[in-house]
Amino acid sequence: MPAKPRSRPALPQGAKRSAVQAEGACACGAVRFEIDVPAVWAWHDHGPASRHAQGCAYATYVGSWKSRFRMLAGEDHVTRYEDKEAGTARSFCARCGTPLFYERARSPKIVNIPRALFATRTGREPRYHLNITQQADWAYLGEALMPLKGYPGVMIERPRKKARAAAFDL
Repeated sequence: MPAKPRSRPALPQGAKRSAVQAEGACACGAVRFEIDVPAVWAWHDHGPASRHAQGCAYATYVGSWKSRFRMLAGEDHVTRYEDKEAGTARSFCARCGTPLFYERARSPKIVNIPRALFATRTGREPRYHLNITQQADWAYLGEALMPLKGYPGVMIERPRKKARAAAFDL
């Protein structure tokens, strides 16, 4: 039996849908959305607010024009936290807790979405680093890695080479 074509949300009058979309979803799949590709931009945010909201060393976001963003399902599962002082709002799935959207008052026409929520390409690679001076001192910075013996798929930082004993330096 052929798959049924999925119906798309209606667009505002005069709006045009891109030929390509990237679909995203929360961890439980209750909230689904799409953006037209390519995204406006993508970046890594090393600031403490994003670290706390995402629970990681830095968050990678994809920015989309709100006019090119559509909810496909689960809008009733989206809950929102607004930080009035910072002028930001973060949305997440009330069912599974997945961080969904990040909005800033200074960019009212853009919605920022964690890159990890998309299974396909978004048309932009993250090439920008915001708040790099605030990065966590415990973040992985590209040190050499090697496999951990007896644990397939686990990598460990290579031990640092010991300095030569002073007796050998003439």
